[in-house]
Amino acid sequence: MKKNKKPSLIFVLILVIIIFVVCSTLSVEGRNNHHKNSRAHKHRKRGNGNGNNVPGPDHSPCSAPTPAPSHGSDPTPSRVFDVLSFGAKGDGVFDDSKALQAAWKAACMADSATLKIPSNFKFLISPITLQGPCMPKLVLQIDGTLLAPPTVGSWPKSSLFQWINFKWIHNFTIQGIGTIDGQGSAWWNLSQLPYIQKRSKHIPGMKPTALRFYESYNVTVRDIKIINSPLCHMKFDDSGSINIDNITISSPEDSPNTDGIHLQNTKDVEIQHSNIGCGDDCVSIQTGCSNIHVHHISCGPGHGISLGSLGKDKTVACVKDIVVENIIMQDTLYGARIKTWQGGIGSVKNVSFSKIQVSNVKVPIMIDQFYCDKKKCKNQTDAVAISGVKYNQIIGTYSAQPIHLACSNNVPCKNVDLIDIQLAPFSKSGGSQQALCLNTYGKSYAPLVPSSIDYCLRKGGTAYNSLTRSHKYTC
Repeated sequence: MKKNKKPSLIFVLILVIIIFVVCSTLSVEGRNNHHKNSRAHKHRKRGNGNGNNVPGPDHSPCSAPTPAPSHGSDPTPSRVFDVLSFGAKGDGVFDDSKALQAAWKAACMADSATLKIPSNFKFLISPITLQGPCMPKLVLQIDGTLLAPPTVGSWPKSSLFQWINFKWIHNFTIQGIGTIDGQGSAWWNLSQLPYIQKRSKHIPGMKPTALRFYESYNVTVRDIKIINSPLCHMKFDDSGSINIDNITISSPEDSPNTDGIHLQNTKDVEIQHSNIGCGDDCVSIQTGCSNIHVHHISCGPGHGISLGSLGKDKTVACVKDIVVENIIMQDTLYGARIKTWQGGIGSVKNVSFSKIQVSNVKVPIMIDQFYCDKKKCKNQTDAVAISGVKYNQIIGTYSAQPIHLACSNNVPCKNVDLIDIQLAPFSKSGGSQQALCLNTYGKSYAPLVPSSIDYCLRKGGTAYNSLTRSHKYTC
C-alpha cells in the first residue's frame, strides 16, 4: 500500500506545477494583448444594457471574474429629458407647449425618467394636458419658470378649466426650485365675466386653475413655487395618496377665488411645511375627502383653512377624518372654518383643528350651516350634519368675533369640543367679546378666553335628542 501512495502524490504535485506555469503564461500574454482583445472582452459580458442575452465570461480554471464595466465604457441610455432638446426656446415669448408635450411623451415611456425644465429660462406654455399612464417614478424637475399666456384674449376660447392638467398619473413627482406663474392679474378684474363674454368672442368660458390633477395617485409635489393663478393654484380631483411638502403659493389678497390648494373627492393627503398666501382659502377641503392631514402651514393672506362650502343645490356632501394642526394664520378673514349650504345632505365628522396660532384673524373659529355667497339665500330645513369636531389650542388675536358657530335648528351640530381657547381683540377698539353658538352641542374645557366661550355650547339632553333626527343620506 505504501508503494502505491508515493506515485500518486508525486503525480498530483507535478500536475499542480504544470497548471501554475500554464496559467502564469496565459496571464502575461493576456496583459500584453489587452488592447487587442478588448472587443472579445465586451462580447463576454453578461448583458449589453438593453436586456438582450449575450455570452457570459470565460470560466476556465485560470480565469478571474470579469470586472464590472465602468460607466465610461458602457453608457446607459439617458433618462433625463431636457425640454430644450425637444425644440423649446425658453425666451418667455415663443410658445413652448409642443416641445413640452414631446418631452413629456418621451419621458413618460422611460422608467425612472426625469423631464427637466432647466433654470435661467422662461417657457411660455399654452393650456396643456400631460397624460398618463406613464412608467413608474417619473419626475418633473422644474428649475426654470413656466409662464401662462399673459392676456385673457391669448387663451383659447373653449370650455377651459385648467392651465396645466395632469391626467391619470401614478407614482409621479414634481420638484425643483423653479416657479409656475399663472399670470392671472388680467383675470382678476373680470368680475362681470358672463356679461363680458356676451360682448367679446375672445373670453374663455371660465377662469382656469393653474395646476390640476385628475385621477392621479401617489403624487408628490415639493419645493416649487406657484404664483398668480387666475383661479385655484393647485387642485386635486378624484385622486389619492398625495404628498405636498415645502411649497410656496402666492397671489394678492384681493385676487378673487384664488384658493391655494383645493381638494375634491380625494383621499389620503398630507400637506406640510408650506407657505400659502392668496385671495381665498389657503386649503379648501371639499366633498368626498377623507384622511386629510394638514400641518406646519403658514397661511395668510387668505380665508383660512376651510371644509366646504358643502351641499350646494341640495347635493350630497361627505367629509371625514380631517386633522389640521400646527398652523400659523396671519391677516386672514377666517381661521378654522366649516361652511355648508342650507338644503344640502350628507355629513362632516371626525374633524380636529389644533395648535393654531392666529394674528389679526377676523373670525378664528367658525361653523356656518347657513353659508350664502350672495345677498340672500332661500331658507331650507335640510343641512349637512356636522359632528365630532374638536377645536384645541386656538390662541392669538381676532378683529371681529372670537367664535361663530351657527348651526341648523333641524340638524344641529353635535359633539363639538372647545379646549384651551385663548383669543383677544387685535386692537382695543375693535372686535366683539361675545362668542356665538347657535344650536351647537358639546363640551368646553378651560382655559377659555373670552369668558363668553364658557357658556356658549349647549349640553346634551332631551332637547338635544328631539332635535337630532335620522338624516336622509348616510355617508
